[in-house]
Amino acid sequence: MKLSRIGRVSMALVVSVAMGLGMTACGGGTIGFMWVLGTQFNQIAGFKIDDFSGNLTQIPHSPFSAGGADPVSIVVKPGGRFLYVVNKGGTNTTGINPACGTNGSISEFSIGGQGVLTFQQCFQSQGNTPVWAAHDSTGNFLYVLDQVAPTAICDTTNPNFTSTSCFGDITVFSIDPNTGRLTLVLNQQIKDPNTGLQLTYFQVGNTPTMMALGGAGCLFTLNSADQTVFPYAVSTGGQLTQTTNSLITTGAARATSIIAGGSAIYITVGATSCSLNTITGGAIANISPASNPVYALVGGTGGSAANTHLYVANQSTTNSTLPNSSISAYNIQSNGQLQPLPDPGNNPYPVGAGPVCMVEDPSNQYIYTSNGDGTVTGKSISTVGQLSDLKRATTFTATGQATCLAVSGNVD
Repeated sequence: MKLSRIGRVSMALVVSVAMGLGMTACGGGTIGFMWVLGTQFNQIAGFKIDDFSGNLTQIPHSPFSAGGADPVSIVVKPGGRFLYVVNKGGTNTTGINPACGTNGSISEFSIGGQGVLTFQQCFQSQGNTPVWAAHDSTGNFLYVLDQVAPTAICDTTNPNFTSTSCFGDITVFSIDPNTGRLTLVLNQQIKDPNTGLQLTYFQVGNTPTMMALGGAGCLFTLNSADQTVFPYAVSTGGQLTQTTNSLITTGAARATSIIAGGSAIYITVGATSCSLNTITGGAIANISPASNPVYALVGGTGGSAANTHLYVANQSTTNSTLPNSSISAYNIQSNGQLQPLPDPGNNPYPVGAGPVCMVEDPSNQYIYTSNGDGTVTGKSISTVGQLSDLKRATTFTATGQATCLAVSGNVD
């Protein structure tokens, strides 16, 4: 595994979280809500987060329909009133026709008391195969990442196919603060040469998979076809402006995720060498026996410890006798470089099989992974960033084939 430090930005990243069924027990009150996506039944499972224990309990009427097929990304608008689900699209095997159909779509939900979701309406991004979403630092704009742009030619048998004809796009929406309704934001910088009208999307690289937004007004997409990063500057009105570096080569063999945090952009890279690397600082050994990283999260317990640690979700291990997925924990130095967090015999920390996404709770006491085996794993975060099992339970059952998740503060 490699982890690359690509650029200088401040963190303003929307992270996704997954949660599962919890046990009912006395606790310290609800400090927030979680919603976890599941692709097996196209559902959203909802949970309350207990302040004292980090325990998860199911909210009323959960699970909810995701509104579309193959839900893969989830975003909560700041303020906790509206939630958006990106449905990648695909074959519907549930026997229930989703409200937004089986093509790629965006489902809007209102968030009511106790975290209950109420479906509102469907929206369409401009390209095909939407895979990720994030909001800007103001919460007024939603950015949706499509793997194939409207004008892209990705079919290699097409006579018009070239080495540069296949690319993705970002669809930008403004968010109505009262209704959560999405309105398309046109690309004011580029016109369609065929129609003379403003483009309805912003072009990115080939086969993008994930997107990271930084507080310094930067947006980066990770492109899996050529292992590059496409940078934009976020301008007023939700506009995206290309920077002087139109494409950044990562040198990665298989980049798996991108995240903004502190003063750097970090990229997890799955590789047989199972090492971590910063472009400016040389190779850093991964924490044995962790392998196959898929997601990263910059976090900590808040205050002076906020955003001082990097947590990496690993789907496998190099130890055949200990086939655990895990979280590797690192201290982030003032220059952005990483050092393994001291916790001999514990770090990396075991989680459920096949973690997909990861998130901290609103109070920064707990960290959770959504796992492909249909569970959620919860851990407590110490003041120095070490992880330990929750007080009452660590594993919670989620909806089938969990993908990503999101959290919000208590909206009751």
